[in-house]
Amino acid sequence: MTSLQGATASREPLLWVQLLGLAAWPLEALGLLLLLAGGDPGPFPLVERLFCWGLGVLLPAFLMWRLPPDPWSLLLVQVPLRGRRELQLRLSALPSSLGLRLGAAAGTLPLLALVWWTDRQAGIAWSFSPLAATPRLVVLLICAPLLALMLWQWHQLVQAIWLLTRSIPFGDAPAPQKGVQTQGQDRRLNLGLPLLLLPLLSSQAAGANQLVEPVPAPKEDPAQTPPPEPISAPASSVPIGTTPIPGERAVAIPMAIDEQQPSEDDQGNDLNQQV
Repeated sequence: MTSLQGATASREPLLWVQLLGLAAWPLEALGLLLLLAGGDPGPFPLVERLFCWGLGVLLPAFLMWRLPPDPWSLLLVQVPLRGRRELQLRLSALPSSLGLRLGAAAGTLPLLALVWWTDRQAGIAWSFSPLAATPRLVVLLICAPLLALMLWQWHQLVQAIWLLTRSIPFGDAPAPQKGVQTQGQDRRLNLGLPLLLLPLLSSQAAGANQLVEPVPAPKEDPAQTPPPEPISAPASSVPIGTTPIPGERAVAIPMAIDEQQPSEDDQGNDLNQQV
């Protein structure tokens, strides 16, 4: 795997997504109120509330104590093990602390208070409940998965905050081997389809979208530019009877012939007579 020197846990987008789980709690609390309003409370409402809390919160909390949720899982989808980056593997390999486990387990107490309060106020939403005139046991069994979902989100929230405040050992430290990766994932609760792949957050993404102004080409100084060399025709290209002009192409200039100059034929006849 390639080294990620200088990378931090804040560059992992999935950790920031896990922080949004707390924002869904008000809507889930409203849904719990509407569900509990569907069934009339029995003769022992205290036992019924404890039964719903134990089934939807206490049992999942015991399971998550032994198998902590995988930080790269969104319950329905997760990052596949073979597609995980070195940064994700190093964050998963960090040793868990007792404070992290206790902080995650502390979410059971707010959920107990939530079950208690919503069940007492459920009568005001009876006309809006989708489970109107439903047996009380069925209502409690339907509320249990919703409470387990809220506990899962609490665990992921606490774990994401803990990972974002950790320092990752990079540099010369080797990346976790495949055997260590598989052994570490066996100790975690991996839920969801392995279909989630998100790129790293980059602080240079904003600068990449800026327009780059073209750099003008440097202007040539005519004083420093050497003058062009004169083009002269070769001596062999000058025809006979022409006069070359210095610095220019050879131009054929006709030469005037004296009419009184005897021709070669006349000189030849005189020479024959002398011989």
